[in-house]
Amino acid sequence: MNNQAPLTASLGADIRALRKARNLTLNNMAARLGRSVGWLSQVERDLSEPSISDLRQIAGCLEVPMSMLFGPSKAPAQEQGYVVRSGARRPMGSGDEGLVEELLSPDLTDDFEMVHSTFQAHSKMQTPADRPTQEVGYIISGKLDLMIGNREFTVSAGDSFRIRHEPYRWANPYDEPAVAIWAIAPPVY
Repeated sequence: MNNQAPLTASLGADIRALRKARNLTLNNMAARLGRSVGWLSQVERDLSEPSISDLRQIAGCLEVPMSMLFGPSKAPAQEQGYVVRSGARRPMGSGDEGLVEELLSPDLTDDFEMVHSTFQAHSKMQTPADRPTQEVGYIISGKLDLMIGNREFTVSAGDSFRIRHEPYRWANPYDEPAVAIWAIAPPVY
């Protein structure tokens, strides 16, 4: 029986993209993991398959949920890196605050990522986020209250918004979920 995590063709590339987005060198990250630079380099080039424990450590170092390091179900070869089927999206986060997110991008190797977000009714972000990104969101359905910097907005279906490396917080005090699509650069998940 194999106790290894399922390895996708993009696992190493995703780890590399997340490491670079956090301005970590191979040396920095390897030191944080207590591993050699050679081992980490092999993982990033998909030449070495990390164990579940390794993936847990890598996720912690990169500050992402471990689910981000598990790829979607296997797509046909001609679709890999091009198409993400609705049932094969990678979930992100735990959903504890009432936010359920899925990666729409095939992987994290581009200069941006696309995310599908569902904000449950009567939910809110507990701690403001402030990350070195540029983000644009489009509300598909429902309403959402946003606090960007010191400004407050209510956005509804058809509205879009931008966040440029500013602290922000969201809340959905309404009776229906809000659904949004986000473009985030550089990738953070």
